[in-house]
Amino acid sequence: MSLAQEQPERGPRQKILVVEDESDIRELIRYNLEQEGFAVEEAASGSEALERIKRRAPDLMVLDLMLPGAPGLEVCRMVRAEKATRALPILIVTAKGTEVDRVLGLEMGADDYVVKPFSPRELVARVKALLRRAGARGESQRAGSYERGRLRIDYDTYQVFVDGKRIDLALREFELLRFFVEHPLRVYTREQLLDMVWGRDTFVEPRTVDVHVRRLRQHLERDDARPELILTVRSVGYRFNPEALD
Repeated sequence: MSLAQEQPERGPRQKILVVEDESDIRELIRYNLEQEGFAVEEAASGSEALERIKRRAPDLMVLDLMLPGAPGLEVCRMVRAEKATRALPILIVTAKGTEVDRVLGLEMGADDYVVKPFSPRELVARVKALLRRAGARGESQRAGSYERGRLRIDYDTYQVFVDGKRIDLALREFELLRFFVEHPLRVYTREQLLDMVWGRDTFVEPRTVDVHVRRLRQHLERDDARPELILTVRSVGYRFNPEALD
């Protein structure tokens, strides 16, 4: 038997698309990801990234915000708007590290956020965590739907309808809504929601939950200034009240 025959067959490597206009940073990210066994593609502009994704979607995208062609937030928004790439994990890497910038990136659909200058080891750890989360999500997806009152959710197509009108949710907003409808009435802290919806390996702040709850309320509540469906329990967290749907 030849040596080649004795070698165990390896599956395809997961592909990471690194979108960064600074070549030295792009090279640093590429080198560290390849050292961990990932296949890496590079794009130096937002428009180039969108073309590459259109040809073949990666398993994860590392995305800078300040890009020529199409800004990073616009790339993020366009990726989330397409059904084929709605679930693509997105890790933003940028020098814009204020709370407003982080919140805006998460609202546009990013899954995690790393601020420059960053530790390559931390970036790789976050990439792995997002890929584990995406893999677990793919294995646990269930067919079927939820329907009560004015709300209908199709788990197969990731479509949500309120009063018969389709609304567009970012992937994490959809997952948070699904968790709420499957766990009604019980109060969950922000930390519990992060563990159960984002995953224990995700490096995001509890503030992230507030951002997504606010977006869900804007879509679902009759008056998001006076929520009846997703209730705030002061000093604790949130509770889903399905009776408000009737």
